[in-house]
Amino acid sequence: MVQEVKRKGAKVKEAAIESKDQRWHCRNRVSLVFGSNDVEDLETYVYSDEGLNFQTVKFHQAKSKAIEEILDNCIDEFYRGHVTEIHTTLTADGKTVSVQDNGIGFPIEKIKDVYTEFRTGSKFKDEDLDEKGFLFRTLGQNGLGASATCLTSDIFKVTVRHYNTKNEQTYEFLDGALTIKKGKAKKFKGPSGVKVEFQLAKEVYKNNMVDKELLRKRIIDLAYNNPGLIFYFNGEKHLYKKGLFELAQRISPEGAQNFGEQSFVQEGESARGKKYKAMYDLHLSLVLDHKNEDRERVISFVNSTPTYDGGFHHDRIKRLFINFMKEKLEKTAKKDKLQLVDNDILAGMTFIIGIVMPNPRFESQTKRKLVRDAFLEKSIESFINDGIEKFVRKNKDYLEQIMDRARSRQRFTDLKDASKLAKKGKKQRIEKLLDANERRDRSKCTLFICEGDSAIGGLRSAREKLNQGGIALKGKPMNVSQASIKEVIENQEFADIMASIGLIIGQKVDPKELRYTKIVFLADSDVDGGHINTLLTNFFFTFWPELFEMGMIQVAKAPLFEVITDKGTLYCETQDDLDKMKAKKDIKIKEIQRNKGLGEMSQEAFKYVLQRKDWTKITVQKDMKAARDMLETCFGKESQLRKDLLIDSDQIEVDLDNIIAGKKAAAAAAKRKQARA
Repeated sequence: MVQEVKRKGAKVKEAAIESKDQRWHCRNRVSLVFGSNDVEDLETYVYSDEGLNFQTVKFHQAKSKAIEEILDNCIDEFYRGHVTEIHTTLTADGKTVSVQDNGIGFPIEKIKDVYTEFRTGSKFKDEDLDEKGFLFRTLGQNGLGASATCLTSDIFKVTVRHYNTKNEQTYEFLDGALTIKKGKAKKFKGPSGVKVEFQLAKEVYKNNMVDKELLRKRIIDLAYNNPGLIFYFNGEKHLYKKGLFELAQRISPEGAQNFGEQSFVQEGESARGKKYKAMYDLHLSLVLDHKNEDRERVISFVNSTPTYDGGFHHDRIKRLFINFMKEKLEKTAKKDKLQLVDNDILAGMTFIIGIVMPNPRFESQTKRKLVRDAFLEKSIESFINDGIEKFVRKNKDYLEQIMDRARSRQRFTDLKDASKLAKKGKKQRIEKLLDANERRDRSKCTLFICEGDSAIGGLRSAREKLNQGGIALKGKPMNVSQASIKEVIENQEFADIMASIGLIIGQKVDPKELRYTKIVFLADSDVDGGHINTLLTNFFFTFWPELFEMGMIQVAKAPLFEVITDKGTLYCETQDDLDKMKAKKDIKIKEIQRNKGLGEMSQEAFKYVLQRKDWTKITVQKDMKAARDMLETCFGKESQLRKDLLIDSDQIEVDLDNIIAGKKAAAAAAKRKQARA
């Protein structure tokens, strides 16, 4: 039951009910017809003489749409096969626009209705067919555009030359058609068509000046969308034969690719039982820029209208493209332990999409965003599936670039993780570290990286405790060239070494922050020891090559022989050294002890090694790139590079001291064999 509301007084003030005509409504509610009547920032492009520039422009949606409605009527006549040229001019003061086509015009008795009455036009019947039985494809559908432009103009002059009757008439609509001046009907000679000259109302648009560059952009866009149709703007001719692919070439002649052009036909039956066919034309050009890591750009048009806000066609084409690339690279990504994201695939790309279809549906009269169409969806899926394999075959380097982006992104993430772990590691005690006792000046400290715990035992008793420290490896260290950064930072041995020294993956070395300024490898004098030294070299050079330029990476060679003579105990690092000692007549050898490894060395031998002021520095003799390439050859995933190196041993050159032998492989092998004897 409705409750009665008690109100004070005998009468209350009622709302005034008004009726407004089309002119008032259009001029005072222009945003409902043409979109925003305020200036906005729009990410788009403008054309230079030869190319185009992507930039942010000041864009007035309502003014732009008011002009486009007149141009769109010309394009619709082109779709119907009646127009071959469209001439547009803008006066020097930027206020008066003129648009003229060479179509067939329309009956002159309809001029007043077409330009002053809403819901007046020739394109309301969505099921009208052309002579081939296809639905017409148009831009205008609601009968609002041209009349709204007229009603929001101070001056709107129309001349119609009707082809069928050969009659011409001019109407002039002033102050939003408050005043109408009708010219006399007369016969004409020459081309038929429609010419519209207008000046937008300052009262409506606040500023009635038209942006010349944006109007020129619209004209050129129309020329690219309608190959074969000639456009003139202030006398400047624009005619393109390859359509939107030429727009792609204008962006980048080298990177432009025509993904494909296809037509799809839908057959159906109207609600009234009338059979029809619908033609959907799809075009996609791509521009690849391998040096650009910015987000993708999309330039798209539906029936020549720029869909600035995207919509269904944007989303579907991009998603199908992304999904295919992810499936194509799934095995490679899984093998490399990488997760591909959309930006890995799309970065640096420009999509240029052109769709011509019957009865497109947009979110609003401004036509900036396309809504879903069921047959268009099927057509897009077929279109992408038909062209994507050919695109991939043609662009194998593009697939590799996707993987490189994923690796780079993963590397960046891992570097952040490494930094966090390094900061955490500084606060924790390193169990394997036999630390130097110096607290004030750590620049005097040397860290020995030893092979095995037994070597640390000898180091402990022979070292100079104040300035010498040591840390033991358990077997051979990781080959970092075949590991991810995440695997490296999760490796406990390398994590301990980095924390001991004060190194962080991804950060350059700051000597002031280091706990040790000499890093010395101390391994057995055999093949395995040499392998350990090279793996450590690869680790430090991969992440901190500047350590080698500073002379901080060194190798201490353990003596292979301890020789007891009448002059005391002497040490020989190789068999050659021992043979030379034996040849000396002034030394009497009493006993020779051969050390199989560091664990068998005497305390005196350890002291002999540790008391040197400098050991063998590993330095880059040529350049950093050559050194990096050689390490990649020796330790990288590509095994064929190593095979080629071993087969053609003359190519082996010195890049890192004590790492690359500088002798033929046969000579190096003989030396190793002699050392094992």
